[in-house]
Amino acid sequence: MKRKKIRMAIAEDHQTVIDGVLSLLHKHEYFKAVIITTNPQELLRQMACTPVDILFADIAMLYRDGHELANKVKGLFPRVKMVALYKQEQTTIVNTMIEEGNISGYVLKSTDKHNITKALENMIEHIYTNDKTLQEMPNPTVRLRKVAPETTHLTDRELEVIRLIEQEYSNKQIAERLFISERTVETHRKNIFRKTKTNSVIGLIKYAYMNKLVSIR
Repeated sequence: MKRKKIRMAIAEDHQTVIDGVLSLLHKHEYFKAVIITTNPQELLRQMACTPVDILFADIAMLYRDGHELANKVKGLFPRVKMVALYKQEQTTIVNTMIEEGNISGYVLKSTDKHNITKALENMIEHIYTNDKTLQEMPNPTVRLRKVAPETTHLTDRELEVIRLIEQEYSNKQIAERLFISERTVETHRKNIFRKTKTNSVIGLIKYAYMNKLVSIR
């Protein structure tokens, strides 16, 4: 039985990237680009009129204004799988969005065409088997990570603090980075140590590595 084509929306600021993705899609019998836009608001309007299975989008577009677009897509079109196109320096954002469930997968913009093609092929079975999350996509730099079940008692802000502690940020630097007071950072640290049952930074970092809260560089 012949499969129906998987409908894709492409949202990207750079035409060269769009052209590259389109050239790959044209070679695939199972994929069809039904929406192509550089405007986030136009994307939502078009998705309301044209059903899609996968949204291939620039992560800056998805993450802008505190996940605004990703949250809107997730709320309005829950069956659509979002795949982020990102640059190396956006790795932290990618991991955050994966852990928060805002995207199903990712593709590094500098990845060669062969790996992007493999990533597209990897999506096919997950569309037809109705899986909620895509498998790990071929990627030479970052692996798709999910928070382990036993760590879900940590809040999103506590996870942010853990990642910054792992990067050797001081309380003052964490406060400045997250736009909160140092006293609030201290409170987060106390709660993190209590929840993870650790009593030192070394112990906390080991816990974070074991539970895949941060990537081992």
